[in-house]
Amino acid sequence: MKKTVLFLAATMISAFSFADVRLPNVFGDNMVLQRDKPIPVWGWADKNEKVTIQFNQQVKTVKAGKDGRWKVLLQPEKAGGPYTLTVKGRNSISLKDILMGDVWICSGQSNMEFHVNGVINAGKEIAQSANPAIRHFYLPKDISATPVEDVKQSAWLPAAPENTGDFTAVGYFFAKALNEQLHVPIGLIHTSWGGTMVETWISREGLANSDDFRDIMQGLPTLNLDSLGVASRNRQQQIIQSLQGGLPDAAAVATWPAPGTDDQSWKKMKVPTLWEQQQLPNFDGIVWFRKTFQVAEADAGKPAELSLGTIDDNDVTYINGTQVGSTKGYDAFRTYHIPAGVLKAGNNVIAVRIADNGGGGGFYGDAESVFLQIAAQKQSLAGDWAFRIEKAINPGASVGPNSYPSLLFNAMINPILPFAIKGAIWYQGETNADRAYQYRKAFPLMISDWRRLWKQGDFPFYFVQLASFNANNGNSQKGSTWAELREAQTLTQQLPNTGMAVITDVGEPKDIHPKNKQDVGKRLAAVALHQTYGQDNVFSGPVYQSMQVSGNKVTLSFTSTGSGLVVKDKYGYIRGFEVAGADKQFHYAKAFTDGNKVIVYADEVTTPVAVRYGWADDNLEDNLFNKEGFPAAPFRTDTWKGVTEGVKYSVR
Repeated sequence: MKKTVLFLAATMISAFSFADVRLPNVFGDNMVLQRDKPIPVWGWADKNEKVTIQFNQQVKTVKAGKDGRWKVLLQPEKAGGPYTLTVKGRNSISLKDILMGDVWICSGQSNMEFHVNGVINAGKEIAQSANPAIRHFYLPKDISATPVEDVKQSAWLPAAPENTGDFTAVGYFFAKALNEQLHVPIGLIHTSWGGTMVETWISREGLANSDDFRDIMQGLPTLNLDSLGVASRNRQQQIIQSLQGGLPDAAAVATWPAPGTDDQSWKKMKVPTLWEQQQLPNFDGIVWFRKTFQVAEADAGKPAELSLGTIDDNDVTYINGTQVGSTKGYDAFRTYHIPAGVLKAGNNVIAVRIADNGGGGGFYGDAESVFLQIAAQKQSLAGDWAFRIEKAINPGASVGPNSYPSLLFNAMINPILPFAIKGAIWYQGETNADRAYQYRKAFPLMISDWRRLWKQGDFPFYFVQLASFNANNGNSQKGSTWAELREAQTLTQQLPNTGMAVITDVGEPKDIHPKNKQDVGKRLAAVALHQTYGQDNVFSGPVYQSMQVSGNKVTLSFTSTGSGLVVKDKYGYIRGFEVAGADKQFHYAKAFTDGNKVIVYADEVTTPVAVRYGWADDNLEDNLFNKEGFPAAPFRTDTWKGVTEGVKYSVR
């Protein structure tokens, strides 16, 4: 009897030790695999377990290693499908509706993360989006101190009205343009995170082997996220304690929308400015804001419009205790209708409950976007608001993707490195603008690092130059971090098989997230169609080539002029050019086209030595294009020291 019990126990232990054959989470029904290249298929099983892979007419068998890992390379397949992928070991996995096509990585920060449901004419775009040849895989946000092997669970979804709204907008319009021209399936692996800097997307090894980052990486310990989480929780508790003594109970919170609530003891915060930049660094949670404003007797009871600009992430807004609106999404503009009868003569109170789940939090954007309008009368609401914390959300998770180098590479790039791809598209740089000069090295380092680790050669890497946006009123006179970042992006094209989409004309001076993502995707696709797919199409706007000085005039030559230069102004005035002499003082210049050249001059500059075009945070007025509709890229002819030179990356 004793032997029987021992035998059964041993059998049970052995059975439980068997590992089911498992594929990485980036594999799934509806996926797109890269055509015309060997197809990597990999996963995990019990050590030494025999694994059989079947796909189309191919059958391959492999034995898992001692660590349980296995991998095969299937022979290349032409575009087509749908196919089924079957993986058999002790268990069996069957993935259906797989297409062979081109797979593009879509990465960067919030403008890549920006969803189709936020673009211009979003309803129409989504309603007309049904196309099973375009498939999207959202790679869930995650950070890791060390490289991980798999991503969080997600799914491949075909473009359809019920799905497309949540796709990366830049990626979707890029895929749509490619599919229309190539008639092959396009797969998008969307791995992005708003507000992130480029250094978190580079591997630790890549940084350590770089001349520019070697010193900072030497001796930098591997991060312990658990310990950092404890420290972060402690810091949050200290912040809450110092600001308000503790967290409120539910009964107290229930009174906060009401106009009669005493908020005199609440601390004050500037609106609009993200709370991380003020009293709540690295804080994720729920914070209430209150503002008292006056309404004249004659306007009492009238309907009105309330504009709060943009809020990160979600809000519920009350006027005098009446809810007037709520919105989810960090990139949505808040405009709420106040019904008749809500406003009263004298003091009125706005209460806004803001929930931030990660990254930046609170009001942000332009102060002119925060106002109350009654009929034609507009009252600014920007300035000091009272605020109070309701709760912290996942306080240990306040360790963000920018807290340490390589956190996003480890969790959101490394796990998909074996996947065969066609190339990558990238939209990022806003967070690196203050270190734009160093971006000249950091961004090419990231591209080279990905290429080295993906082991698919110098695959196509196309990126979006920063749009026009009035980040800090930057210009040639005071310096512009955004202009310097755009210059760093332009210089990155010195790497082989790279390309840049210029979008200065589709930016929004008061919104860092321009809603015209259609043209962004199309311009990236134009680069890919020419450089990757060999089509004879114009894919770029005019690019500065050289200058020649004669008297007080400068003649500028350009490449990529397409079928000719054009000025988008009914009077033919070219805007955006500046000229400086040896004193380095720039003056707005007059300019006109002469064939495919541009002549510029300024009456104040008798002997010009330098010309700049579009050298400002907000360069929306730039209006030099080619006839195909592509804008000229911003540039400068000088190499004078900028405002970001010498500003270096550091680990906090």
